[in-house]
Amino acid sequence: MTTSLLLAAKNKSASEYENVEDKCPMVQFVELIAGKWAIPILYRLIVTAAPIRFGELQRAIAPITQKELTRQLRAFEQRGLVTRKVYAQVPPRVEYEITPLGKTLQPTLDSLAQWMRAHHKDLN
Repeated sequence: MTTSLLLAAKNKSASEYENVEDKCPMVQFVELIAGKWAIPILYRLIVTAAPIRFGELQRAIAPITQKELTRQLRAFEQRGLVTRKVYAQVPPRVEYEITPLGKTLQPTLDSLAQWMRAHHKDLN
């Protein structure tokens, strides 16, 4: 490979990759759970293991704002991690539930929680 090709490959930004498979899996995971509230939202939906209303979810993850919770839930819904069900009633009722795909994150999130419990005192 020539020097110019090596430099071109080295300088390729994430958005320039032709195939998703070319990206580092850790970068893809971080993009999936980007945001301060992503993991707490997913974890709450997983451990609840049942449909949960928006307000109840917001209270469980306080002090998250309504805007941020809405943004994250929409992103998870677009990726197939969460389902949203709207009931035609007054006042409107909306419930969210983790999908089977989202449930596959449970072992990963459980291991992160276990690591944090074991090592939180060691962190500066």
